[in-house]
Amino acid sequence: LVYKSLTTSGYRAQKFVQSQALEQRVKEVNSPSILHIATHGYFLEDLSGSDHKVFGVSAESAKNNPLLRSGLLLADAANVEQNTASLASSNNGVLTAYEAINLSLEGTELVVLSACETAVGDIKAGEGVYGLQRAFIGAGAKSLLMSLWKVDDNATQELMTDFYSDWLKTGNRNKAFATAQRKLKAKYEHPYYWSAFVLVDN
Repeated sequence: LVYKSLTTSGYRAQKFVQSQALEQRVKEVNSPSILHIATHGYFLEDLSGSDHKVFGVSAESAKNNPLLRSGLLLADAANVEQNTASLASSNNGVLTAYEAINLSLEGTELVVLSACETAVGDIKAGEGVYGLQRAFIGAGAKSLLMSLWKVDDNATQELMTDFYSDWLKTGNRNKAFATAQRKLKAKYEHPYYWSAFVLVDN
């Protein structure tokens, strides 16, 4: 639905689904107007007592770096533990925040991370949230649409459809997001459904 909304509004969009949704494709993007990633996200809060690899990263390294404890799961992520490539060169299906900070997103108007817990991270006094949010802003994105907890698939699809529909008509991101949330709230009273996502401007 997002792809259709964009193409009918005159955007030249590319769509990669299932086995095509490779980590390498994300790393190859070059300042798109919009980058929408709909997949599974994670943030690992506590790795104490763990001495093995977690999503392809040694637990010891991840303990000390929140950018290694948050990421997105893409195609081939199921085989991540068998991948022996170094983190710097790895295309193992797990895009960590540590890797995402090196994406080419200068001039990108909006990054949508339509996945669970993409706005979650470690809070550092005076420095903000360290996780995917810090990474995509650092990579150059002007604004991010991200989630604070594990989201409901149907509610998320409705929110995204309404958001894009309104934004592409009006050109006002913030207003379109608020309108989409209100519509969802009218259908699902509990905040779990309509308040999971936040719009963060750089």
